[in-house]
Amino acid sequence: AYCYHGQTLLASDKCGEAIRSLQESEKFFAKAEALCKEYGETKGPGTTAKPSGHLFFRKLGTLIKNTLEKCQRENGFIYFQKVPAEAPQLELKANYGLVEPVPFEFPALNTHWTPETLNAFDLTKRPKDDTAKPKPDEEVKPLKEPDIKPQKDSGCQIS
Repeated sequence: AYCYHGQTLLASDKCGEAIRSLQESEKFFAKAEALCKEYGETKGPGTTAKPSGHLFFRKLGTLIKNTLEKCQRENGFIYFQKVPAEAPQLELKANYGLVEPVPFEFPALNTHWTPETLNAFDLTKRPKDDTAKPKPDEEVKPLKEPDIKPQKDSGCQIS
């Protein structure tokens, strides 16, 4: 999230904040990489999963590195902005691209659903149904297919 936030900040000409965001991203990426390698070396079920070798994870590392170098280079000869000591806050609530959720409310209970009606649905009092046993499959007899030969004289003419 810090990597993509840094790209957004760079696009809006806030290069100093973008550098700090990408440095934070680099720090969290190194931490995640260490955890992924540790997970890949553990014994037990699931050892075939190697998250550090996943394509997204590999691409993210180079994306962070390349974007950080680009920000530092552009800040050095274009923007000359100071890099803040604290990382910028991430905007956790998206304000674009999402539909506002409609709050769910349970519908009102119908008057027919009374405690007596609900008690009538006791499954322990159901009758035993012996006819519900599956019937054995019958053997399917092979059918003789008719011998169809192509006909040359179909009645169609090309004029």
